Amino acid sequence: MSKGPQQIGEVMGDLLAQAQAKAAAPAPKRVSKTRVTPAGVIVTEADRNLIAAGAEIANTPPTGDDMAFTHAVLCQVGLPRAKVEGREFMRQSGSAWVNVQAGYLDEGRGPVLQPVPYGVMPRLGLAWVSTFAVRNKEREIPIGDTAAEFLRLMGMESDGRRYATLRKQMHALAAARLQLGFKGRTYNGQPVQQFDAWLSNKESQMRALWPGSMVLSEDYYGALIESAVPLDNRALHALKGSALALDVYAWLAHRLHRIEGRGMTLHWKALREQFAQEYQGKHPDKDFKKEFLPVLKKVLAVYPQARVKPVTGGVLLLGSPPPIAYKGGPSR
Repeated sequence: MSKGPQQIGEVMGDLLAQAQAKAAAPAPKRVSKTRVTPAGVIVTEADRNLIAAGAEIANTPPTGDDMAFTHAVLCQVGLPRAKVEGREFMRQSGSAWVNVQAGYLDEGRGPVLQPVPYGVMPRLGLAWVSTFAVRNKEREIPIGDTAAEFLRLMGMESDGRRYATLRKQMHALAAARLQLGFKGRTYNGQPVQQFDAWLSNKESQMRALWPGSMVLSEDYYGALIESAVPLDNRALHALKGSALALDVYAWLAHRLHRIEGRGMTLHWKALREQFAQEYQGKHPDKDFKKEFLPVLKKVLAVYPQARVKPVTGGVLLLGSPPPIAYKGGPSR
């Protein structure tokens, strides 16, 4: 048995053990989209999808359609995961940092201040437009004829709540000003140069149409082409329920293939500063660890090549192949 499937078995065993522990606790009044195994373990639909995606990734090499891309700096410092109070968000990790500032967007009747983009939707949206730009070497990204098509392209259900979240977060993303910094170089600008707001049609009560395209700024497009990190789109879809899982996956995809020798250990304080600076309680590192480890298990299920081991005080990273091979060999 190859290491990939073996690791998936170990990770899924851990996930099922967690589900079994939950099953031993008092059952909630209502459990939806779950299945109880003969052993009495409750397996959710998300667990089943994760297991299926991990098995496919381990056993089926990626095709061209499975390749996704994102900006290298965003693999190290991501957008906020939760709503931001105020108009600015800053996060730094080592030499890399990101600053996101809310902007204005014309929604048909003048300027409207947008929130700072946060959560799963802008992450998947940026990945999708970045993927199209890198594949086609074009700044103009065709969004699709309708919001439903865009949600389908991102592997997301097109129910009413998704539409509302998509509209809010893509407007916020289109209006946001982004600064990316790394080792003395700073990018200042907006990823999106032109975007036609998704206007509601109150008279006809019909769902609004998306604009035909989104145009990336020249500066952001150039930085993206120079430092795009390849990801497996099947993994992104499998992890779409968690912004933290998407961040951890992108980080490992960018980091692991650069590690040599005996690897490196990252302690909980450093990991918290990178992924969860919002933990500021009495035991912030301990609290973050409780959230991070279950997420890491899910990420490893869809990144079977990754060699990552929890150790005393943190996590050990060992040199591993990237989820998608870099053209011409791994980029340093």
